[in-house]
Amino acid sequence: MPENEYEYISDEMLAAVGKEGSPTTFEVDKTMIRMFARAVGYTDPVYYDEKAAQAAGYRSLPCPPGYLGTPVFNPKRESSGPGPMSFGPAPKKPLTRLLNGGTQLEFFGDICAGDVLTSTGHLAEIAETKGSLGTMVVMTNKSVYKNQDGEVVAISTGTVLRY
Repeated sequence: MPENEYEYISDEMLAAVGKEGSPTTFEVDKTMIRMFARAVGYTDPVYYDEKAAQAAGYRSLPCPPGYLGTPVFNPKRESSGPGPMSFGPAPKKPLTRLLNGGTQLEFFGDICAGDVLTSTGHLAEIAETKGSLGTMVVMTNKSVYKNQDGEVVAISTGTVLRY
């Protein structure tokens, strides 16, 4: 089998594009909502007081922007590729440095305390580019978050630069 035309992108990386990883479960609870809101400096009472949240039309405390629940740790689960906190298969040549290229969150519904989210992720795009530091591999991962009713409530698009 002939080698692909990329200097750094491996055949394994190319084969991973579009393949969905194993689902990850995230729990949304009041304590973590309050902790996240406090950590990032949100002062709106809806993130701290259930009555204020309900008066604003929420079922319970809503997730602050940027928070999508806490992953449920499973010591028996092995990483299956792109998804939350995964950087996917390795390049052909060592690129030992990683840089967060940013994350975009799209919300399609309320996420509130008591919700259980399931996220499935996949490597959406991969490209090689030249930069001031030399050749870089740019990987874009997408994760779709569904609530306990199967409704898509958020999509996270994250970019990782290997250089």
